[in-house]
Amino acid sequence: MELIDIFLYIILALSFFCLFRIVRGPTIADRMVAIDIFGILVVGICAILTIKTGRDFIIDIGLAWMILSFIGTLALAKYLTGAKFDE
Repeated sequence: MELIDIFLYIILALSFFCLFRIVRGPTIADRMVAIDIFGILVVGICAILTIKTGRDFIIDIGLAWMILSFIGTLALAKYLTGAKFDE
């Protein structure tokens, strides 16, 4: 097996651990951290698939995922502090 395939399987295994934390997280903050880590792992999967297949559009999907994850993190942080979105 190639090294890239091994990296892909490792990241997929780590993704399942993050999904477990998303489902079983005791607080909403724990779940949000797990969602952020899952987003980072998705970008890693997209990067590995881009290297493996040679198709550049896959990394664009990963970047879009990261931007949406960042916006979601900001929205949740404002919600948890009790601030309104227009502040």
